[in-house]
Amino acid sequence: MIKLPGLIDPHVHVREPGQTHKEDWATATQAALAGGITTILGMPNTKPPVFDEATLNFSLDSAKQKAYCDYGQYLGAGPDNADIVAGLAHKAAGLKMYLDSTFGELRLDDMSLWTPHFQKFPKDFPMVMHSESRTMAAAILFSAIYDHPIHIAHVSLKEEILLIKAAKEKGIKVTCEVCPHHLFMVSEVSDEQRGKKKEGRKEVRPRLATQADVNALWENLDVIDCFATDHAPHTVEEKDSDNPPPGFPGLETILPLLLTDSRITIPDIIQKMHTNPRKILNLPEQPETWIEIDENETYEIKAENQFTKCGWTPFEGWKVRGKVKKVVLRGKTAFEDGKFLVEEGYGKDVRV
Repeated sequence: MIKLPGLIDPHVHVREPGQTHKEDWATATQAALAGGITTILGMPNTKPPVFDEATLNFSLDSAKQKAYCDYGQYLGAGPDNADIVAGLAHKAAGLKMYLDSTFGELRLDDMSLWTPHFQKFPKDFPMVMHSESRTMAAAILFSAIYDHPIHIAHVSLKEEILLIKAAKEKGIKVTCEVCPHHLFMVSEVSDEQRGKKKEGRKEVRPRLATQADVNALWENLDVIDCFATDHAPHTVEEKDSDNPPPGFPGLETILPLLLTDSRITIPDIIQKMHTNPRKILNLPEQPETWIEIDENETYEIKAENQFTKCGWTPFEGWKVRGKVKKVVLRGKTAFEDGKFLVEEGYGKDVRV
């Protein structure tokens, strides 16, 4: 049995409000505890999105009632809400900026819309970028111009990790995260088809990349600051439809996947799922919090054994080792041997 500090997942799509048939604050935080994660940070692209005081309060109120583990809620940067979100920074996990394809109130498809956010959002609260390839390069340039730290979400490409490495070497205040599916899975479509052909259950954003991209992530493990799930649940019916939405569940599979690969050490996991996320995202310590794992227990990942509401996993049938046996959260046993021992609403807001 090994003992680790409570893990942090800085990138979770809780789906509440608006799509609670996929997930909600109760099921997401149960899945988190079962995966050894004691803090999750919720993304703002819900329905409606979290982009002002009313929507932030609604999400936080829902979490307060339902969450089993600790939590925070990101605000979404929109075309005209820079003053509003800057004034709410102290209540939010951080600011999420969607610099690539998204819709509605969070669409930032013109770089001039980025400027007020970089100018006004407090520098001691995190700014997280959904940015890929060239928009990621532009985000790093904005970080340098405005001397504002940024965190790059779900890095997946060789060109991205090499640019982040070069930016760090130049002293630019950039950090990044990588998801397990981009470390362990490869796209099965050709370069010509990528982006044009739907990949069914493997449809995700950023898309699964090439083996060369995956190799580059592993070769630059020291450049990666955090491991994050980008837990983005959709139902089996939605994923098996003619137009599958992008996203995978991941809260319950990240830890065993990392423990199973010999290239990842226990100190790597502690650094990239506890120490670095706390520092980058300015999170408080969780006193008397730890997880216990049977490092040698081997098993197959099966959706039927998971607590996420969505009912499937892209890692179905994968053989892994390392089973979470116990989670102690703020002095109280929250999860043990497959059972939740704290009540709904035990989770605490990281900004209170």
